[in-house]
Amino acid sequence: MLTSKQRAYLRSLAVNQDTILYVGKSGLGAQVFKEAGDALKKRELIKGRVLPETCPSTPREAAETIAAATGSEVVQVIGSRFVLYKPDPKEPRIKLPK
Repeated sequence: MLTSKQRAYLRSLAVNQDTILYVGKSGLGAQVFKEAGDALKKRELIKGRVLPETCPSTPREAAETIAAATGSEVVQVIGSRFVLYKPDPKEPRIKLPK
């Protein structure tokens, strides 16, 4: 579980990142979970976006479902965008404040 200080630190890192995960009309399927899992392994912190015109889920629902499927944590949800974090179990690249 992340503290508010750690969450704030991760949000500050996410500001400069590009959105790499898009959830559209196909919704939350195995392909989205696989993409999110692969991206989290590479980056630890990813930004995603729900396309509100076509996606049947709300951004909060999508973020929580993807987090549960990938074992990550929801850092924030703002509008249609969300940020997920999952540290590398062996070599975490992002050092969190205590």
